Amino acid sequence: MSDKITIAIDGFSSCGKSTLARELARELHYVFIDSGAMYRGVTLHAIRTGCIVNKEINRRMLIHSLESIQLKFQLNPETKIPELILNGENVEQQIRTLEISNFVSPVAAIKEVREILVAQQRTMGLSGGIVMDGRDIGSVVFPNAELKLFITAEMSIRVERRYQELLYRGMKSSRKEVETNLTRRDHIDSTRKESPLTQTEDAIVIDNSEMNREQQLEVALELVEKAVTYLA
Repeated sequence: MSDKITIAIDGFSSCGKSTLARELARELHYVFIDSGAMYRGVTLHAIRTGCIVNKEINRRMLIHSLESIQLKFQLNPETKIPELILNGENVEQQIRTLEISNFVSPVAAIKEVREILVAQQRTMGLSGGIVMDGRDIGSVVFPNAELKLFITAEMSIRVERRYQELLYRGMKSSRKEVETNLTRRDHIDSTRKESPLTQTEDAIVIDNSEMNREQQLEVALELVEKAVTYLA
């Protein structure tokens, strides 16, 4: 395909949207942008700088410190996957912990945090030919995206996927802890005042509960082909 479009992928936590976005970008030779990693980076910064203490977020302190945060992605030469760089440090492993997961949704709900990161995300996607995943990509970041996908899966499937991911990364947790975390994040993401997670009317829903990665990618590639053909 010669025409490059903007592909917005939204969905709940641990539904496989980032996996799909990475594989889709690789297959299409597009740029993949993990917006969730950016919010995780801000959350890591907040913990490191004392903006989160005793499970409480000091909003004023965090907002004041936002100007000192520099985020960018760097391609891993071995995996060919973009990894997050926070103020010059590769923090890809540090942002995937359950501790970060427990705070990222409330941090992402802060208006000033969203305004700064949405502006950066829009700048990254100015030239098109990108795949970006998150929770407000189709509704806020790229409302005019040529293709919008909304990824979902049954809770039990999502819990198992996240649990296995943590095990793979050597992080101790339990399925109950994972389910509690996902349920809490779902509520915060869907009910927050600023850019809540929502399925736009023009988004195509993919329920991947019974799909493997290859099947999900195949479905998405067919939808990309249809979108490009329609615009031709």
